[in-house]
Order: sequence, then structure tokens, then C-alpha cells
Amino acid sequence: MSAATHLPKDTAPPEPVTRPAHSRARYGLLVSLFVITAINYLDRTNMAVALPHITDDFKLTATQAGLILSAFSWIYAALQIPGGWLADKAGPKLAYGYAMIGWSLTTIVFFLARSFGMVIGLRVTLGIFESPAFPSNNRLVSNWFPAKERGRATAIYTAGEYVGLAIAVPVLSLLVARWGWQSVFLATGVLGLLFSALWFRRVYDTPERSPRVSATELAHIRQDGEATPDQQTAQRTESTRAGLRILLTDRRLWGLYIAQFANTSVLFFFLTWFPSYLVNDKGLTTIKAGFWGSLPYIAALIGVLVGGQGSDWMLRSGRVSRTFARKSPVMIGLCLAPVIVAANFTSSIPLVITFMSLAFFAQGLMQTGWTVLSDIAPVRLMGLAGGVFSFAANLGGALAPIVIGIIIDRTGSMAYGLVYIASLTVAGLLAYALLINRVDRMALAGPAEATPGPPGAGLS
Repeated sequence: MSAATHLPKDTAPPEPVTRPAHSRARYGLLVSLFVITAINYLDRTNMAVALPHITDDFKLTATQAGLILSAFSWIYAALQIPGGWLADKAGPKLAYGYAMIGWSLTTIVFFLARSFGMVIGLRVTLGIFESPAFPSNNRLVSNWFPAKERGRATAIYTAGEYVGLAIAVPVLSLLVARWGWQSVFLATGVLGLLFSALWFRRVYDTPERSPRVSATELAHIRQDGEATPDQQTAQRTESTRAGLRILLTDRRLWGLYIAQFANTSVLFFFLTWFPSYLVNDKGLTTIKAGFWGSLPYIAALIGVLVGGQGSDWMLRSGRVSRTFARKSPVMIGLCLAPVIVAANFTSSIPLVITFMSLAFFAQGLMQTGWTVLSDIAPVRLMGLAGGVFSFAANLGGALAPIVIGIIIDRTGSMAYGLVYIASLTVAGLLAYALLINRVDRMALAGPAEATPGPPGAGLS
């Protein structure tokens, strides 16, 4: 039986299509990734806005609140490798689309939560359904964009995390104040269900399958000489175990894993404890915390765009190596993020928000790490590589909320929690400096990988 007969319906060889003379369909795909990423983050971080009220209603300790915040991340991290495998096997369109339906329905059910145990169970369920998200993002960007555009593409879809939150945090805070904490889950869950219908109609796994892609655009996307995803699937000989062995024995990838662990720890402080920090440690009301708290999200958005666009610009200029173009935004972010500790030494809200905005801007720069992964990992293992990378990252996301919760119960404040976050970014900086000596494609036997070009050549 041929390899093609094993493929899911959505990834079976496409019927011949009539292509337009000119197109930029890859940007339409990027808009869809931006929106679904924004919805994804709304559904995982609405808890941060509701948490002070849930804590009061259920009489929770800070450690219990930390368990609620981290329950999502433990299962989400554990399922990143299966999620990456699913993105490779079923195709990112189906894996992502059905996952969105599942996590949106789960979010709506939060409206009915009446106990600590039920909230924990729903957070775990949410983590299960969201697990294919970022491996699918990475797979779609690798499928639809040439190497020299992947930094910008990654930055734009990642910006969806911060745009959604910058807009939504004040809105969700108003919803909580007006209709109670349950309303934020109902609103964000319904939004996801509405977008899922559009996702299935507009998104294709590869540009070869889309009738909106012209022959010129398709040639532009495939300019790096990498095999198409269909060829990669047909040619793949590694088992999942063999693929994992490849991905867990490369020193450069370990540098990426450690740094992304630190990166996601910073991110999850802002996605979980930050609103409570403004309310409990700095004395703001929920509404004021919502509006002040939106500013660091805007700073993070700017950081993501500066990092991704800057990395691609340096690469296209030809004046620096690929290694410098890809590593420098992440390393600058890792150097800048420890400024978060300065918030411990002031009670001025504008200064606190300034320090937090600088730290979150730095975290946005670090998101270029996804582009570094797409330039190093083997093409035919890209979904699995995204899963391993996201697993390492989300271990940081799982630990940060519970560690900070324990610190609060032990010390009565979040000050040492900020020290914990800053220390991890220093470790991430050392990992990038010492373990990642170059950024180019891992060479594997077989025709599915492009031959790595010289540093700065602009080829994967």
C-alpha cells in the first residue's frame, strides 16, 4: 500500500486546481494564525483576570490559586510531543480546528464551575485541547513561508497573544466588575466557536492544496529547495522514537529548550499572577489593574514585532550571518528581562508598569526562538520538534505559577517570585551563549532535507 493511502483526507494528494495569475495567499493564512492565537491565549489567560474573585468565592490559599493556574500547563506541557505528532499525522488544519472547538466548549463550561475541584478539572481539560496549538502554528509557518520570511511570520502570529490580551484585559475586567467572573469564560468561549467555522473554510495545510495560491507564489514559497510536506511525509523513515532521539541529542536544540523554558516562565508570570500582583501587592482595584495591566501586553507586542522583523531584516541584508540575525533578538531579550526585579523597589505605579513593560518587551523579543527552531530542526520532523520545544517551554509555564504561589504563602508577597523569574532568564542567556554555536539546518540522511547553506546565505 502506498504512503499516500495512509494520509488523512485533508492531507491526501490534492485535486488539480485552477490557480490565479497572482496571489499573496500566505498572508491570508497568517491572518488566520494571528486570530486563532489571540483566541487561544484569551481562553487560557481569562483565569488570571477572574482569579482574585474566584479566590474570594472559594476561600483559596495562594498555593491553591497557583495550582489552578498551573494545572493547565502541566497537562499542556505533557501533551506537546503528542500534539506535534498529531500536527504531522493528521495535518495542522484538522488538529488545530478540532482542538479549538474542544477548548472553546471547555471554556464555556467554566461558567458552571462551583468548586475548586471543578475548576482544576476544567483547567486540565483546557490544557488537553490546546496542546496541538503551537506545534500546528510552527508547522503551518514552515509549510507556507520561505526561510527568509519565517521570522516575520512567527512574530505576526505570536503578536496575536499580546494584541488579544492588551485589548481584552481591560474589557474582561469590566465584564467581571459588571456581571461576575463567570461572564469572561462565556464570552471568550463563544468567540472561539464562532471562529472555528471560518477556520475550516479558509485554511489549508499546504499552499499546494489551496486554490488561492498562484504558481508564482508557490515557487516563491518553495524557493529554499526543501521538499514539500507531502514528499516529506512519503519519505519519512524515522519512527517517533527515532525522531525524539534525534531531537534530544543535539546540543543546539538543548540551548533552545533551556532558553524557551526561561522565556515561558516570564510569559506565564504575566498570564497568571500579574493581575493579582497589581491588586494584592500594589493595591489597585480590579478595573484599574485591568487598564494599567494592558500596557505591558502592548510592550510585549512591540517586542515580538521588533524581534521578528529585525531578525528577518538582518538576514535579508546579507551583512550579518544567519546565526547573528536569529540569536541576537533572543539574547537581547534574555539580557533585558531581569529588570522585572526593579519593581520590588518602588511603590510608584507608573514606575512598576514601566519595569514590567520593559520585562514583557524583552519576553516578546525572546519569541524569535520559534524562528531559530524552524531554521535548525529537520524539516520532516518539524511538527515533532515543535512539540518537544513547546514541552520544554511549558514546563516553565507549569512551574512558574505554583512556585510563585508557594513563595507568596511563605513570604506574604511576590517579591521573591520576581527574583525567581529573573534568575531563570540568566540561565537562558547562558544556554544561548554556550550551546548554540550556529543556526543552520540539521543534516539528516535522505532527500527530505535541504542542504544547509553557508552562514548568512539566506537558505535553510
